[in-house]
Amino acid sequence: MHSQIQYFGACGPQNININNAYSAVCRKLISLLKPYKMILQILSLHQVSPAAERLRYILNEEDDMPTPTLFTEMDTLQREGDELEWKESARWVKFEEKVEEGGERWSKPHVSTLSLHSLFELRTCLQTGTVLLDLEGYSLPQIVDDIIERQIEEGMISPELREKITFVLLRKHRHQTKKPIHRSLADIGKSSSSTSECPVLKCSSSHAQSRSMNDIADTPSTDQLKNKFMKKIPRDAEASNVLVGEVDFLNKPFVAFVRLAQATTLGGLTEVPVPTRFLFILLGPQGKAKSYNEIGRAIATLMVDDLFSDVAYKARDREDLIAGIDEFLDEVIVLPPGEWDPKIRIEPPKKVTSADKRKSVFSLNELGQMNGTAGGGGGLAQDEEMPQQHDFCGGLYLDIKRKLPWLPSDIYEGFHIQSISAVLFIYLGCITNAITFGGLLGDATDNYQGVMESFLGTALAGTVFCLFSGQPLIILSSTGPILIFEKLLFEFSKNNDIDYMELRLWIGIHSCLQCFILVATDASYIIKYMTRFTEEGFSSLISFIFISDAIKKMVGSFKYYPIDTDFKPDYVTTYKCECLAPDPSEFTPWLREIQGHCQCASAVFIYRGTLDWSQLSKKECVKYGGSLVGKSCKYVPDLALMSFILFFGTYSMTVSLKKFKFSRYFPTKLRKLISDFSIFMSIMTFVGLDMLLGLKTPKLIVPTEFKPTRPGRGWLVMPFGKNPWWVYVASFVPALLVTILIFMDQQISAVIVNRKENKLKKGCGYHLDLLWVGVLMAACSFMGLPWYVAATVISIAHIDSLKMESESSAPGEQPQFLGVREQRMTGILVFALTGVSIFLAPVLKFIPMPVLYGVFLYMGVASLSGIQFWDRIKLCMMPSKHQPDFSYLRHVPLRKVHLFTLVQIICLAVLWILKSTFLAIIFPVMILGLMVVRKMLDMVFSQHDLAWLDDLLPEKEKKKKEDAKKKGKEKDKKKPKADDSEEEVRNLSFCCPLQE
Repeated sequence: MHSQIQYFGACGPQNININNAYSAVCRKLISLLKPYKMILQILSLHQVSPAAERLRYILNEEDDMPTPTLFTEMDTLQREGDELEWKESARWVKFEEKVEEGGERWSKPHVSTLSLHSLFELRTCLQTGTVLLDLEGYSLPQIVDDIIERQIEEGMISPELREKITFVLLRKHRHQTKKPIHRSLADIGKSSSSTSECPVLKCSSSHAQSRSMNDIADTPSTDQLKNKFMKKIPRDAEASNVLVGEVDFLNKPFVAFVRLAQATTLGGLTEVPVPTRFLFILLGPQGKAKSYNEIGRAIATLMVDDLFSDVAYKARDREDLIAGIDEFLDEVIVLPPGEWDPKIRIEPPKKVTSADKRKSVFSLNELGQMNGTAGGGGGLAQDEEMPQQHDFCGGLYLDIKRKLPWLPSDIYEGFHIQSISAVLFIYLGCITNAITFGGLLGDATDNYQGVMESFLGTALAGTVFCLFSGQPLIILSSTGPILIFEKLLFEFSKNNDIDYMELRLWIGIHSCLQCFILVATDASYIIKYMTRFTEEGFSSLISFIFISDAIKKMVGSFKYYPIDTDFKPDYVTTYKCECLAPDPSEFTPWLREIQGHCQCASAVFIYRGTLDWSQLSKKECVKYGGSLVGKSCKYVPDLALMSFILFFGTYSMTVSLKKFKFSRYFPTKLRKLISDFSIFMSIMTFVGLDMLLGLKTPKLIVPTEFKPTRPGRGWLVMPFGKNPWWVYVASFVPALLVTILIFMDQQISAVIVNRKENKLKKGCGYHLDLLWVGVLMAACSFMGLPWYVAATVISIAHIDSLKMESESSAPGEQPQFLGVREQRMTGILVFALTGVSIFLAPVLKFIPMPVLYGVFLYMGVASLSGIQFWDRIKLCMMPSKHQPDFSYLRHVPLRKVHLFTLVQIICLAVLWILKSTFLAIIFPVMILGLMVVRKMLDMVFSQHDLAWLDDLLPEKEKKKKEDAKKKGKEKDKKKPKADDSEEEVRNLSFCCPLQE
């Protein structure tokens, strides 16, 4: 059975190795037959192809210099009248762009679609042509002369063709940025004598010498230097030039692949002034122009392939390049003809997969290693930044050691225009939360803590935390469970004649000491058991709280501003409201008060000792004991409707502007600027609309004086003197509950912020964060301020507002997420502004509350994006054919996916019910309960399913590796049956001609 077939291609006889073509199939079959030791021994030499073995050593050569990005340009030989020129026909940075036929423009970037035939012919071209690696070249004429000299030495062409080939290769290059070349009369006259006697390509060498041998410019032209396309090409990029064409003086192809020792700018060869590193030349006999063009597209596509470009830079000889093509062929997917339209250009994917996985196959370091857990896992249990068990205070020491080198960059990296939009966004969210929480806290504690304390505490705690914490991207705020605890504590103190502020101080001191103990003993290690299941349950609950609170506030506006459903336009003449005087017997007590105001009340007229009641306003009528009579007395403008317009308008506009960076309109920088400032622009737009209409919508109320909310209390709480001594000791018990609440809230929020998806580079600081939260609890307790902990939703919003994307990207390539702008300045500025907000009351009073509730709604909805739990909830309402291609759906049955989602929904519902009742005080214990539920899921789901739907628990990960080792030993002891082995060998030899 033959292992090769032969046919005649554009570059000569083409041999196809059947073994290489079917190597992928063979390797797959070998993996299926792994238990059969005898067959493995027979086929062990063929598990790794020679090409893969060669690439393994090429790509593992030690080289500190990264491979530059390649800009590839393909020029085709064209005839303009009697002259020849090279015309740019396509270019590549990442995707292909063609010159539209008959148009003066480039096509949209698209994925290159190549014919398998062209790749085989390219392989033959490199086998039969000239390959010059690390050629010392300084100009195009010298490089061309070296190529031709090598071909003459090897007997590929005759010396008589030297001048003709040189003449063709040194013609002018017309790029798409230039207008068509118009020859002057002098040029026409100069060339008329020679062209009249013989065609350009049929002239003798003496006639060819009569024209300029070198028409290409030696230096880049003005058009090249001013080309705006340079913005799309990364710095330090190099060029790869492909020249293909047909001539009538060759009877076999002239092929050359050149790699220069140093990248050199070759004048007008390239559209942009990028130094050339690679040169591929294909000149052939007439009649196969289409085939030459496809071969040129094939090599150009290969040159922008991440793996092949590495091979091209590191290749030592011709065989290395051919091995690179074989690897490319091994990865190529063929689309059957007739099942798709080749004329349709495939749009670039939104996210380009990295070539690192392909390169890792050829890594000697990873050879023989087992794959890790399924792609759905890889969660926090494997994160090196997660807390580890250390000696006393070892985790705290490592956190400080890790964060100290980054302190300078945490300051200067904050000076960026993106930080301004983040500060404005988070500031509005913080003051809204502070006012809302302060108002509720004032009602719950009889104004011992109110809006002023909430503002001051937020500013103090937030600023200190952002200055010294391990993760400054976390935003501190008050939470619902803390509010419930404060309310219960105040009621307990009031019913038992215990001073509330002093008791609260001792609870804060005990809780601070307990946090110190947790930090010293590295108790943060427990969060290794907080898998995706626990994270998503907690973050979803907080997000739903934000969404429900925002909607609840807006629905409540109908209570204060009811819609006038009784209004009938036809009876508008009957609508009136009059103020009637009270009974004379009831009027006498008001007279003295009215006489005291008669000099300053312009609307009140005193006539004969009585008021003119018909001239009083609605408020004055009610104040002085009058009664309102009439159908329009209860009329209020439709403020509820206007409030909803402001609410949903702010939310909708923010969402639309946030997505504007993916729009097709306006330049990239402007789109990104609009996206960054989307929330600020939305707020300003609807604040302006509210001011324009002039309706009395509910506005933001900010304290105007710096003093405690409750008269008579100071800014400092004394620890002794008001309660019995036993209270100081007994407060340890409620402090333990507060500590659990603080620990769970803080660490779960920190885990969510430090997710690998956010690509944080400066590390985390779980122990250092908890230390400062404990210190701030004690400080706030001494000053009578609320307690603060990490706010999940606002912290996620903070990260989203600081995300960075690549600015320079290839045409058609979506901007890549680079990470988050990690710094301390945005948090410091947010809390500093919160502190001085009492002096900004004249400005802040114009902001309608519905606008801020719209910001709250956006925060809640935005924090749900990217949560797998939310995606799986939506799957429950989708038919199978419309479901997205999530990775876990490929490996886990749909019924098990729905069962896992149902368990999470039930847990979320239980947490919601507890949060809404007086049992909210045990909320932190229920978070621990989520971890218990996750532990029980190991008995319901297999580890394979959990690896895709969730993260494996740490001990399960270890057990899984141990089981894999045991199974491997058992398989080695087993011997395969003879009948099965012979049958598998026959099947394998049928598929792989290798065996014969």
